[in-house]
Amino acid sequence: MDISASVAGVRAATRTGTAAQAGAWTVFLGTVITTAGLSWDIQWHTEVGPDTFFTLSHLALYTGSALSGVASLVMVLLATAAQRAGRPMPRTTGGTPVRVFGGVFTAPLGYLVSGIGAASFLLYGLLDLVWHSIYGFDAVLNTPSHVALFLSITVTMIGSIIVFAAAKDQRWGHWGVIGSIPILITFAPIPANALKNLPLPVDPTIIGIIFFTPLLLVIGATLLRRPGSATAIAVVLGVLQAFLWWFSPWAAETYAAAVGLPLRDGLTPQPPDLPGAMPMFLIVAAVLVEGLLHLTRRRGLDAKRVLLLAGTVTGLVVAVGLPLQQLLTDPTAEISGTEFALVAILGLPLGLLAGFLGGRFTTMLDALTPEETR
Repeated sequence: MDISASVAGVRAATRTGTAAQAGAWTVFLGTVITTAGLSWDIQWHTEVGPDTFFTLSHLALYTGSALSGVASLVMVLLATAAQRAGRPMPRTTGGTPVRVFGGVFTAPLGYLVSGIGAASFLLYGLLDLVWHSIYGFDAVLNTPSHVALFLSITVTMIGSIIVFAAAKDQRWGHWGVIGSIPILITFAPIPANALKNLPLPVDPTIIGIIFFTPLLLVIGATLLRRPGSATAIAVVLGVLQAFLWWFSPWAAETYAAAVGLPLRDGLTPQPPDLPGAMPMFLIVAAVLVEGLLHLTRRRGLDAKRVLLLAGTVTGLVVAVGLPLQQLLTDPTAEISGTEFALVAILGLPLGLLAGFLGGRFTTMLDALTPEETR
């Protein structure tokens, strides 16, 4: 009986581990598809223009969100069934279990967050359908339905990071954090388009890039606590940027030719919109952050102060790099010295705030890890 119980326990643990990895990577795949779909959709608006609810780029957006949502729902149901059977899933499967609807469901925190984001996306998708039905096509990102959709996608991506963070001490969880953080670095600034109509001295999307990039880099580097983590995140972001740089215009132009729509008149050679806005020089900041963390480990420096410095350095590198990469990649770009200085100066307070919050958010994510693995 003892041998049978042991074999059954091993099989149950194996099934749980397989389900944990399958659920996490499926949610991640959904966020990748969504990111590619959005980059395609933005490029479509730039190069073609006319847009309706039913386009292939929109289909990619909804497919990615649906994939993440279904995977989240399945994992919640599995966790609920395991809880009722008296063999609750370990916290490495999505994080701390949360009782939902008075205990009707048991939802791992990561999947609860990603599932809420995906469900919200589908609900706001109906709002977007109504918007298109009333106003026809639109060519801007800051409509109410679009901003709501972007916020929902961002929540799903945060859930993906939480899922991997709960298993960060396992190989698949470690690489999942490295893969999911660049996705959110790419996407997190986009909801800032909601502030586009305010009389701000700097584009709100640029402010979002300067703030969220150091915040997420600091979180990734300090959460994983392994040399090379910050560099790996920067390299993955670079690979993603290179892929979207090729994919976005190719997809927009190929689809336009397939449906018989011409490209806009007077298009000039410009970098693709979404990948062109991704921080190209993050690898420089990542190497500097690696050096600061190395000194912290060797000399016992105050970790909180080092994180503030890491955030500030990254914010400054990103802020200086954004106008520089625009000048290098866009032959039509014109940036005055005043604009350059203003953006660079913003990197200091935004990076400092990012370093401060990065340490706090890392502490919150660390709480997801079981005590015995810390």
